Amino acid sequence: MSFKLGLIVNPVAGLGGSVALKGSDGADTAKKALELGAEPKSNNRTKLAIEQLLPYKQSIEVFTASGEMGERIAKELGFNTQVVYQPKIETTPEDTEALAKILVEQKVDLILFAGGDGTARNVCAVVEDTAPVLGVPAGCKIHSGVYAITPKAAGRVVEMLINGELVTLADADVMDIDESAFRQGTVKAKRYGEMQVPSEVRYVQSVKNGGKESDELVLADIAAYVISEMDEDERYIMGSGSTVAAVMEELGLENTLLGVDLIQDHELVGQDLTAAQLLEMTEDCPTKLVITLIGGQGHIFGRGNQQLSPALIRKIGKENIIVVATKRKLQALHGRPLIADTGDQSLDDELSGYIKVVTGYNDHVMYAVGHQE
Repeated sequence: MSFKLGLIVNPVAGLGGSVALKGSDGADTAKKALELGAEPKSNNRTKLAIEQLLPYKQSIEVFTASGEMGERIAKELGFNTQVVYQPKIETTPEDTEALAKILVEQKVDLILFAGGDGTARNVCAVVEDTAPVLGVPAGCKIHSGVYAITPKAAGRVVEMLINGELVTLADADVMDIDESAFRQGTVKAKRYGEMQVPSEVRYVQSVKNGGKESDELVLADIAAYVISEMDEDERYIMGSGSTVAAVMEELGLENTLLGVDLIQDHELVGQDLTAAQLLEMTEDCPTKLVITLIGGQGHIFGRGNQQLSPALIRKIGKENIIVVATKRKLQALHGRPLIADTGDQSLDDELSGYIKVVTGYNDHVMYAVGHQE
């Protein structure tokens, strides 16, 4: 008996990340991102997921849409592919919903979809609890609990299902935020429903913690220590998140909470920078990177900071990455590793291992970095 895999790829998912648009919702945003030099990556991330299934491709039947919505990548990898929907040339959310509806009617065993929270909303609007689903993280916003922690992890979960392993189905929240408010630095998250997801905790992410860090003294200590170690001849890329924002606040500098800034000698050099701008502005200057993790998920790369491109991370070097986090935030991971999901497998391998995390003033812990497969 063949495994019927429904596949939905949102071709424009994640376009806005590398060019600092903080999302790709809306045709105008996707068009603007392409004009700014963004490159579509959702099919590449889908490939990472379904490559895990190549040993089983003789027993898998893929149901999908034509072209970039799934057909191209499935056929490229040699899967038996049934095209059940023809989208518009420029795909829209309506195409995602239409394909999802057909996949439910086809009674597929699992719907695997690649995108971000907007894509999850579209799928949820049609599927709800009528079929199991799993998301391949490919968007800028990944707040929902329906996504695997990495593309390869998504493939591993599907592999478990194909092998008949006992994988519990659990209800997971579909969350999304107001992109317009997001671009102004405000997070307004809303729950849009829930879907049934294979609940394998090693591979499926938790819903992002949305609360603000309450331990102001710890944040102040972390900020003071990071500042005391800064060299006036070096540039510092300041990543997104409230823990890094505490360092900027201590410096008295305006901060892009949901973007990436650049400072030198305690002064702003650039704000809310794109991947290309960061590479250009750090070309001839030694640079360090200050980042934190997403609470509840543990990602240090690949969630909300796609401006930090693989080329930039390699240029900076692992030894010049400063990870900051409270011990409470680390304890909330319950021993799970920090996740590097840069989109470059070899770089993720290089970043794996243990890294020093600043947890207070001259207070550090060693914590594992990994990428679930």
